[in-house]
Amino acid sequence: MEAVEEFRAVLRRPGWTLDEAALAIAAGADPTVQADRWLTELDRLAEGLDSFDGLIRRLFVTEGFAGNAQMYHDPRNSLLHQVLARRLGLPITLSVVCMEVGRRAGIALEGVAMPGHFLVRHAGTDSYVDAFGGGELLDLDGCENRFRRSTGMQIPFGEHLLPTATEPAILARILENLRAVYRAGHPADLEWVLRMRLALPGTGVEEVIELGEAMGRRGGWLDAAAYLESTVDSWPQYAERLSGAARSLRAHLN
Repeated sequence: MEAVEEFRAVLRRPGWTLDEAALAIAAGADPTVQADRWLTELDRLAEGLDSFDGLIRRLFVTEGFAGNAQMYHDPRNSLLHQVLARRLGLPITLSVVCMEVGRRAGIALEGVAMPGHFLVRHAGTDSYVDAFGGGELLDLDGCENRFRRSTGMQIPFGEHLLPTATEPAILARILENLRAVYRAGHPADLEWVLRMRLALPGTGVEEVIELGEAMGRRGGWLDAAAYLESTVDSWPQYAERLSGAARSLRAHLN
């Protein structure tokens, strides 16, 4: 659980940055990650940039970053060091690259948590970037087209569906992507993902119980049950549910 502790330590540091936190997530999957190496790569990508258009051209034309549509659910798409090495990723991790290169170059970018598809906005403007779409620039109509294509929803579209994403929310979304990938047959990976997810706002008893189940699937049924029971004081309104889940875990030993 060393990577989990490092992730928590990053979040406790004043002024922590999105890139170092994303690399701490990546270390959960790959303990050999050398964060300094990849922070230096982000520095290199930002060298000499002085405009929004120049940033888009460098990342998506010169450097060739692109969305990995063919292997969308490959966990490497959610690990920042792999995205930097392979030039492939998901909408949110490619957006993190944009934002962190922009931060270094003094170009203000912000993540946009549009339902169904994460975007980047040039702060203070109506210019949006689809990082997964090769850095395509979008106006509001273009954002609506992406929204309809990715969700199939026909609800009224507007700026209320283009909220600025906080840095903790971006990290949570990366972890949710990994959670979905690791649910099928990867309890060890699911465990560290859930422990990191629980370090961020917006979690509930579902994550707690799923963590207990992941611990149990690794053979630690008693430890998993004890963990769930230890959380009752934090979630007294779910005491019966947590105690029942703990009993179910112990039943695997009968």
